[in-house]
Amino acid sequence: MQTRIAVIGIIVENPDSVARLNALLHEYSNYILGRMGIPHRERGLSIISIVLDAPNDIISALSGKLGMLPDVSTKTIYSKV
Repeated sequence: MQTRIAVIGIIVENPDSVARLNALLHEYSNYILGRMGIPHRERGLSIISIVLDAPNDIISALSGKLGMLPDVSTKTIYSKV
C-alpha cells in the first residue's frame, strides 16, 4: 500500500479535549513519525504538530476524528509524493 508524508497541525483551545486527543494519537501511533507540542500559557492553548507516514485514508481518518473533537482545530498538509 502506498503511503504519503503528511503534517497535521492541531490547536487545542480547551484542556478537557487533551485526553481524547491523546487517545486518538495512540490509536494511530504506528503511522506517527514525530510529534511536537508547544503550550501557549498566555492564551491557554496547546499547539501540536504530528508528522505521519501513512496511506491517504488513514491520514484523512485521523485528521477528521481530531477535527470533530470539541475546541480542537486541525489542518493537514500532504507531501506531493
